[in-house]
Amino acid sequence: MTMPVVQADAAARPPRIGLLDTARGLALIAMASYHFTWDMEFMDYLAPGTAETGWLKIYARAIATTFLFIVGISLVLSSTPTIRWPSFWKRFGMIAAAAAVISIATRIAMPDTWIYFGILHCIAVLTLIGVIFVRLPLALTLLVTAALLAAWILDNFGPPSLLRSSFFDPRYLAWIGLAEMPQRSNDYVPLFPWATPFFVGLSVASIAIRTKLPHRLAAIGTGSWWPARLGRHSLAFYLIHQPVLIAIAYGLSLVVPPQQPDPVETYLRQCNAACVKQQGEALCRGFCQCTLDRLQAQDLLTPLQAGKINLENNDQVQTIAGECSAEAQ
Repeated sequence: MTMPVVQADAAARPPRIGLLDTARGLALIAMASYHFTWDMEFMDYLAPGTAETGWLKIYARAIATTFLFIVGISLVLSSTPTIRWPSFWKRFGMIAAAAAVISIATRIAMPDTWIYFGILHCIAVLTLIGVIFVRLPLALTLLVTAALLAAWILDNFGPPSLLRSSFFDPRYLAWIGLAEMPQRSNDYVPLFPWATPFFVGLSVASIAIRTKLPHRLAAIGTGSWWPARLGRHSLAFYLIHQPVLIAIAYGLSLVVPPQQPDPVETYLRQCNAACVKQQGEALCRGFCQCTLDRLQAQDLLTPLQAGKINLENNDQVQTIAGECSAEAQ
């Protein structure tokens, strides 16, 4: 009696879309290229802040947007016509475990900038949220998607800090995405605004599933392409690629040591990279130049860059930051 039901369920499942696997594979390659830029900066081949400013900043955001958009689409496809709970929990468990490993490893290796809520953490939480929405009416998903898009526009083009508060600055709340000055992290992907591309993916896939579009896309023969094969093993690639790349960058540094960067340029790049995450670039240029001048005047720049001064606990540095912030406004 159960076989016809199982066969009907299998027949109703959307086909595997090689084009989607290919897009995921290409996004993985793009991600690796960006991470190698970060590794080269970490090994002092590039000036500090290079990977977090200019076109590389846009590149990184485009990659993360693509990943989360695809995650939203994939969740809908894998949950049609019904959620296959064993597969769902297995996949979720792998992602959550990988996120935990990354947090523990970076907490040990880079305690000041450890990854407390990176892209895998974001995917894990959004997967739990999304699996609820795939069973709810499409109108509700579209409403949430529209609200997220409106909030993103308001956050980027509306009055400064309208949606943000220092209340959310601690790590245990910063993952929500409403912090004014979140604590530093080498990979910070909070729910807001990054739930936006995920929900756009949910909405697009939910509409597409009501048509024959998945079958038409599946007919495009890209499943055998090597990016598609790579895209079917995205989690394994994500976990493996960075240790390999950092090992390459480290090996290169032993053969061809990088030149020592200029301390003034280093400070300005690092300051601007951290500042522009919350403020406009014009304001940050004035703020960073002001703090540089005062740090040099008080002989604080060298000990600060050597790690002998704690930014959060040093009264002199805090006074300089406060005065320069007021002047830059």
